[in-house]
Amino acid sequence: MIKKTIYIGNPATLSLRLGQMVVHRPDVEQSNLPEFAKQETRITRPIEDIGVLVLDHQQITITQGLMAALVEANVAIVSCDRHCMPTGLMLPLDMNTTQCERFTLQIGASLPLKKQLWQQTIRQKIENQAAVLEQLTPTETGCMHKWAADVKSGDAENHEARAAAYYWRNLFAGIPGLELFIRGREEAPPNNLLNYGYAILRATVARALVSTGLLPTLGIHHHNRYNAYCLADDIMEPYRPYVDKLVFGLVGQFGVQGVRSLTRELKSYLLTIPTMDVTLNGKRSPLMVAVSQTTASLQRCFAGESRKIVYPVVSR
Repeated sequence: MIKKTIYIGNPATLSLRLGQMVVHRPDVEQSNLPEFAKQETRITRPIEDIGVLVLDHQQITITQGLMAALVEANVAIVSCDRHCMPTGLMLPLDMNTTQCERFTLQIGASLPLKKQLWQQTIRQKIENQAAVLEQLTPTETGCMHKWAADVKSGDAENHEARAAAYYWRNLFAGIPGLELFIRGREEAPPNNLLNYGYAILRATVARALVSTGLLPTLGIHHHNRYNAYCLADDIMEPYRPYVDKLVFGLVGQFGVQGVRSLTRELKSYLLTIPTMDVTLNGKRSPLMVAVSQTTASLQRCFAGESRKIVYPVVSR
């Protein structure tokens, strides 16, 4: 079953009742609306249907009972700051019956194995970036394919950075006003859309890692001591181009001026990321399902049952 992404962007009280998440709108209940209209604003959602819950208002109250039920159901709870950007992520501590064994295998993974896994990750990321450029722009991508093929174990020559510089220089170059686009968290729009989309993707990947019984903190490449989701940041790399493609379409639809503010309408598009169609092993599936297959393949690599991570391929 495809899990839903639920977005709460108004003052609300969230509670649990009979296995359902109940959303109360105090601002509506205190209004002069007729009682039948107020009843319609009391929304309920089955806990088992939710995959990601985004809390995007400073006046949201959530009960401990609901939080416990959401975490038990492996719902990724994303908390946003006063600027409406995702800043926090809550995940369960125990979601797999053989978690201790899998933690041990993950911690004991050899450096050569992790370097080989990173090589596969970056190769697929660059190939997917090249496919996005081929779909959306007239850019020559022969160099991208060569860089992908030349990635060595651990990407010691940093082909990822070389490919990224070329990719971002060309992705939005044909759009008036974005000819000199610079990718960066604090840079001009549509970086705001990219940041938000990546945060949703990161939460989806972290959720899948926990379900698989892996520690999202211990990466195969990323190792920032202040980053609690290094492995999620590793595994999401080949999935990023799907977000880029979605953002490109939003810029085309709303225009450069229309994406300067992260409106609720734009967020509604970005919140569809977990259900986007991707191609994995030649078959189309929702991104959330594909990510679970990717993390399962990673666990098999740690267990010595395989040497290959299964990643999605952006079709050309």
